[in-house]
This record gives sequence, structure tokens and C-alpha cells, in this order.
Amino acid sequence: MRAYITEWTKFHQQTAILPLPFMAIDPETAPPQYRSKTVREEMLETWKKVVFQHISLKLLSAALRLVEAERNGEAVDAHLVIGVRESWVALYDQRDCYYEDVLEQYRKHFEREFVEETVSYYKKRAAQWNHFSELRMLYRLIKWTPTGIEVVIKAVDNHIRGEGLDDMKENAPTITTDPEKYISQLLSMFDRFSTLVKEGFYDDARLLTARDKAFRALVNDTTIFKMELPLGKKSRNTAVESKCPELLANYCDLLLRKTQLSKKLTSEEIDSKLNNLLLVLKYIANKDVFMRFHKAHLSRRLILDMSADQEKEEAMVNKLRECGMPAEHVNKLFRMLQDIEVNKDLNSNFKKSLVGTNNNKTLSDLINIKILNGGAWGRGGVGAERVRVSLPRELEEFVPEVEAFYKKHHNGRKLNWMHHWSNGTITFGTSSGGRFDLELTTLQMAVLFSWNDRAHEKISFESLRLATELPDTELARTLFSLVAYPKMKYQILLCDAPSPLNPRDFTDSTLFYINHDFHLIKNGKEQHRGRINLIGRLQLTMESSASKEHEDIVALRELRVQEAAVKIMKMRKTITSAQLQTELVEMLKPMFIPNRKLIKEQIDWLIDNRFIERKDDDINTFVYIS
Repeated sequence: MRAYITEWTKFHQQTAILPLPFMAIDPETAPPQYRSKTVREEMLETWKKVVFQHISLKLLSAALRLVEAERNGEAVDAHLVIGVRESWVALYDQRDCYYEDVLEQYRKHFEREFVEETVSYYKKRAAQWNHFSELRMLYRLIKWTPTGIEVVIKAVDNHIRGEGLDDMKENAPTITTDPEKYISQLLSMFDRFSTLVKEGFYDDARLLTARDKAFRALVNDTTIFKMELPLGKKSRNTAVESKCPELLANYCDLLLRKTQLSKKLTSEEIDSKLNNLLLVLKYIANKDVFMRFHKAHLSRRLILDMSADQEKEEAMVNKLRECGMPAEHVNKLFRMLQDIEVNKDLNSNFKKSLVGTNNNKTLSDLINIKILNGGAWGRGGVGAERVRVSLPRELEEFVPEVEAFYKKHHNGRKLNWMHHWSNGTITFGTSSGGRFDLELTTLQMAVLFSWNDRAHEKISFESLRLATELPDTELARTLFSLVAYPKMKYQILLCDAPSPLNPRDFTDSTLFYINHDFHLIKNGKEQHRGRINLIGRLQLTMESSASKEHEDIVALRELRVQEAAVKIMKMRKTITSAQLQTELVEMLKPMFIPNRKLIKEQIDWLIDNRFIERKDDDINTFVYIS
């Protein structure tokens, strides 16, 4: 920058001297129709195009760094900043312009950046140097006045809500896609606001309450990200709720699953982050949404053997109990963990039972069965929707073996096979000598085994449906995962469907075939050996759309309201409508806060189904029907 200012100063002086010999023919003295640029204007325009435009942003950045250095107490040459500013203004085409035009140019190109940098600098500075001593003096004076503390409470509440929301909006592009950064942002704000109340107001209980109230509003805010839940099963209207519970569950999954994040953290660091996560959970209004997503993530981790640490899983469930989560939810999570432990012994005994039989012992050693309690796992219970699939013959022969073994030890129990929850590893070979271990769902495995006896044939969608017996939607989804897996440049399967590929575009005549030239690309080089995980997000339900997930949340809430209302009526026998609504909200508050419409609909349902009735002489009073 110093070199530029030196050369610019010399050049600027020349723009005043060099035009002098041409004053006689200066365009300024010519008639308007013959006017052209003056020599000085030509010189400035040439400097602007050849020199200034290529380095203008670098000059501005360097000038702003000098300003910041001076603010931090460092010795700087102020003339350099002045030189950059004057250069910017002087290079503006000043013909037929007035002072206001030059000022506007200065504001547009220099002052705007300067002011933004100043705001950013003092915002950081203010955050580091809060005036706690002055706040304490103010607090000691004002707490004795009749209404003074109310003014302070309101000011603190407005400050937390306003500054917190501004911070969230400022970082919205990052935190909406990264659960870790989102939770870190919330915790950073909580620490900052807690320090404010502690250092400035001696942890006054009234101000701590104001902090909690304002922070709860931030956590449940729907400005940046939201989810829309239907008001009822048949309602088209929706209620907007925060998406924070889902992001919180995703972050918990990152910590407890085998991920890059969990691998680089120590055990103590993971415990600390889980405790911080539970701190945020305390302020969430719709905790039932968190529990639903947390249970789904836990199911995937346990089924796919992806838990980083079993002890951490158990500790997390205990922490959820300590946080006040309903006992029935927590007990189901414990039973899920117990099922996995029980299955270790079950597998060992099953393999021992096969010794001496004619079965393929090598294959039996590679198979692990998981027998899960339908009541705890929920979605896999009796009557749950299951995917019908024709298993590969190598697996089919073990189904009766498992059933016979289980019935021998647990007479009277029924097994329901959840093949869409199952997964395994197969070896995939290519004509070029490549050999890959593919981690697949059972549905993917059933599709690929269709080519075992006809490796070079093209098979239609209709033929694959007949071979696998999969429903159209599941078959299309499974095929799409094999022809368009986003993490791979080259795919296991190829098809003749038009690009861009979409599973909805698959027809009965769409042809699929093995990619015999398949290989991996790693560090720019072809790899003909490797292990590939194609399981992705294991689907635990047939329906995976967000709208269906939201409908399930509402349906579960309806059951919770009905259950809570019956409990209250059993205890009270007779109760007014207003009192019933109040007690329902109080009972369900640990999980979610039911709205009036939901409460009214479920009370009407209980009346229609003869659980309760209205009092004959008072329609606003309900009586329990025993």
C-alpha cells in the first residue's frame, strides 16, 4: 500500500502539471457538441483502468486493517489511509458533478466498508468489555425502588431476545445445515447471557427467571427454521413449531454414533457435550419430537451396530430420566439396549445349536440375528407394516432354523420378520478383476442377487419386481440407491432411464444392468479393491416423507391427551372444563404443550366413546363414567 500511495502521489501531481500546455484546446472551452475528455480526465481514467481497478479491494482491505491496528493501540502511518481515501475520491469522473456526487462516491466505495468494519470491531469489543461495574452500581440503586427492577427485567429480556435472534439470523446459513454449530451457537449465547446476569446483577433470581424465559423463546423460535404440524388427523391447517428438537437429536446421534466427530473427541469431551445438549433440551417446548427422533436414531445405531460406546448409550438414557423425561419413554429405550445385550447370548446359543447339522457352518458363523421386543421398539410390533421380499436362497434356509430355535426356548411367542431392518455384507466382483465388499440392506441384497445367474443381462423393472416380490415404491427406492448413490462417481448398477434420474420415472420397461467397469476413485486414482457402505439412512418405516412423520407426531399427541384426560378424570371423578384443560397442560408440559383445539377434539372423542360425559345441569362440567 505504501508503494501505491507513493506512486499515486507522484501521478496525481502530474495530472495538475501535464495538462497545462493543452489548456488552449481544452474541451471545456469548446462548444458542447464537440466536447471530449480533458487530458486530466484521460490520465485519471487510464490510471483507474490500468492500476486501480485491479487492486482497489486489496487497498481497501489494507486500509481497514491499519484502522483496526490503530484502534488496538499500534503505531500506524495515518497518511496511508488518507491517501487511499483521497485516491478513491479523485478517480471518480468529476465532469459535470457537484460536491454531493463526490460525497456519494466516497460513501459508496469507502465509507460503507469503513462503517461496517467499525460496527463489527466495536461489537466484538463490547462483548468482551461489558460494563459490569456500572450495571452492578445501577442494580444496587434500582432494586430498592418500587418499579425499578421491573424496568431492568424488561430490558434484560428484550436484550436477550433481540441479540440472540440477531446472532441466529447472522449465522443462519451455517447453523441450519450443521447441528453441531447450531448447538454451539445456543450454548455460547446461554453462557454470555448467564455471565451478564451473574456479573451485572448478582444472579438475582428474578433476572435468572427472565433469562430462562427469553432463552426459551430463542430455542423455540420459528424465524429461521421450523416444522409445520397438522392440527389434527383430518385437518388441513397447520401449527408452526421449532425444528430445534430434530437438530438436537441429530447432534446427539453424531456424538453417540461412529462418526468422525465422535472418533476425534475424548470420552470426557463427549460427556461434556451431552450435558450441554441436555441443558438446551430443558428449554425445548416440544420434547416429544426430540424423543421420537432420538429413538429413531438409537434404533439405527443398534441395528447397524454403529454405537460408538454402549456405556455412553446407557448413560444418555439415564440422563434423559434425570431430565424429567416420562418414565414410559425412558423404559422403552432401556429395553431396546437390553435387547441388544440379550441377543449376544442368543446368537451364541443359536450357532451352538447348528453344530452337527448339515447347514453351511461357515455361513451360519457370519449371520447375526436380532430378536427385538415389539413393545419397546414400537414400529416393529405385531401388526406393524412390513416389507414383503423374496430373500436370497442363501438366507432363506436359515429362516425356519431361527424360528424353530426360538420357539423351542420361548414357547407361545410369535416372530415377525422385519427384513427392511436387516443388512449384510457381500462380495462384488467385476470383469476387470475388481473385488469390493458391499455393505447393503437386505432389500438391496435381494435386488443384486437377481443377477447372480445372469450377470451380463439387462433386467427390466417388471422382472425385478417378480424376482424380489418387493412393492413398487420399495423396489424403485432400492434401485435408485444402487444407480444414483450420491457419494460415488461410478455406480454398481446402470439403467436406461433419462437423466437426471428419479425413482418416479422408473417404468415396467426400464432396464437395469451391472456396471462391470465399476471402480472407486480415491485421491484421483482408480481403486479396484475396497469396502463400500451403501446402506445410507436405513428406512425403519415404509413411509419416509416428512409430512407422514409429522402426522405420526400429531397422532401420538392425540393419544397422550386422551390418556392424560382419562387419568385426571379417574382421580377427580367430576371436574370443570377449565380445570381439566389446566391440569392437562400441566401434566403434558414435560413433553409438549397441547393447544386448545387438540384438547377440545380429544375431550369430544372421550365423550363419543363413553369415557366421560357432561353433567346434566352444567355442560361445562365433566363426569367420569366408570
